[in-house]
Amino acid sequence: MRPDVKGIAFENVTLADLEELAAKLIREAGANRIIIFNGEMGSGKTTFIKAIGHVLGVKGGMSSPTFSIVNEYETAAAEKIYHFDFYRLKNEVEAYDIGTEEYLDSGSYCLIEWPDKIPSLLPGNYIEVSIAKTANDQVRTISFTTHE
Repeated sequence: MRPDVKGIAFENVTLADLEELAAKLIREAGANRIIIFNGEMGSGKTTFIKAIGHVLGVKGGMSSPTFSIVNEYETAAAEKIYHFDFYRLKNEVEAYDIGTEEYLDSGSYCLIEWPDKIPSLLPGNYIEVSIAKTANDQVRTISFTTHE
């Protein structure tokens, strides 16, 4: 981790808590629009991203970009949101080929699942969301870490 890091954790998060937590994340992020998501398969990364999209006013539904790698959404305020799922990447070159750098430099929200597949593309400033399953599969521990 970088030396300039601050974080906060939320325990026993249920599906009903996600929109409130998404709103807190957006407030915490401020002008930082690069948000990465870590957690094992099935931990709820895409579900939480959908809650963020709802809070930001995405028109229509959101789905996982597992096969397309990136999905683009538009909010009611005509802002773009990019949702990446790099799980299927074989190497970082594939991320370069789809123009990931341009997306990250766009000033739009970039919500990134499986960021460990693109370490050299991540900017110096971003918010990291970590989602961990608990013994009770109905709740999660979700933490936000600001990397500056």
